[in-house]
Amino acid sequence: MRKCAVLLLTLVLIIGFTPQAQAAGRQRLAVGSYPRLIRLEHGVYQGRIIAAVSGWDGNGPFAPVFESLDEGRSFRLIGQVRDPRGARGECCGTLFELPRKIGSLRAGTLLWAGSYGQADGLERRMSIRIWASSDGGRTWSFLSEAARSHNTDGVWEPEFDVDAGGTLWLHFADETEAPRFAQVLNRVGSVDGIHWGTKQRTLAIPPDRVRPGMPQVRKLPDGRYYFGYEICNYGPRFCDPYFKISPDGANFGDPSAPGTPVLAPAGAYFQHAQTVTLFPGGPEGTRILMVGQIYTDAKGKPLSTNGQVLLANDHFGDGPWYELPAPVQVPSAYDNFCPNYSSTLLPVDKGRNVLEIAADYENGVCTTYFAKGPAN
Repeated sequence: MRKCAVLLLTLVLIIGFTPQAQAAGRQRLAVGSYPRLIRLEHGVYQGRIIAAVSGWDGNGPFAPVFESLDEGRSFRLIGQVRDPRGARGECCGTLFELPRKIGSLRAGTLLWAGSYGQADGLERRMSIRIWASSDGGRTWSFLSEAARSHNTDGVWEPEFDVDAGGTLWLHFADETEAPRFAQVLNRVGSVDGIHWGTKQRTLAIPPDRVRPGMPQVRKLPDGRYYFGYEICNYGPRFCDPYFKISPDGANFGDPSAPGTPVLAPAGAYFQHAQTVTLFPGGPEGTRILMVGQIYTDAKGKPLSTNGQVLLANDHFGDGPWYELPAPVQVPSAYDNFCPNYSSTLLPVDKGRNVLEIAADYENGVCTTYFAKGPAN
């Protein structure tokens, strides 16, 4: 896995706005990488689309926050998360709306979490820090620190979920258990978003070189939870996607069990940085859509459609996945922190279309783009 090393650079933020997103092409959003998309489901901002990017400008790393009022045809900048520790490195941020009250945080509160401190020298102690917004992403305040390294190794790729019992969980990739494990997936729980419990093991696979990462949790309509992740250095495939189904969003089975691999026709698969979202559709009413960085054949060779397809499944992950066209085309995607790395998807237009934000290089600068396309 690449750890967003480019966020050590100081570049000028470039934000491009477009009144209409053309069906045939991608539109510039902002300098940065690791985008995230959500649709607000609570409060006065219900229905609005919010996007955030792990970006940077002349003052260092920060997260610009955008809003769309027209189903992803255009975006406008509404806020930013600028953590004072961002100057020491910021990576792989996530965006989440609380589906219910957590402590004093109302349903509809937005949470942003990112990894901080990777550029802090030989004695670094990385941490995952959380910011909150109660006004749809316009203003942000620091909430808490959910995890901190006890050594110089990293904590990366935070993702939230709220389980069936109402506990808020933060999942993350944890390198601090080396040399026993190069990387594991751990989680910490909270009942108020401020105080966090002892970390718990979610996935750790021997031998020591295996690296599970990129956790994703999505609540399914039947009350179960889809838990997705990649596993690097395991078996014949390279950094490929797997998943498990949790009954309650708190229990994920045997941490040493790898789960179910995601395979497309003829054994094709995504390498690196999978993300998933839920769409209406299919015989069971829910379609899972996945995007990953590099699309390869069963032997790991990039296909001619690399950077141009999504994968879909209509049975909560069971059985084969099938291809759909990706709205944002990144045909040059390769093993690098930027092009098509941890792209993001969202259903729009009542599920008829998929909105995607993905990163690519523009004149040597990592830049995020958005576009819409058919969801089936």
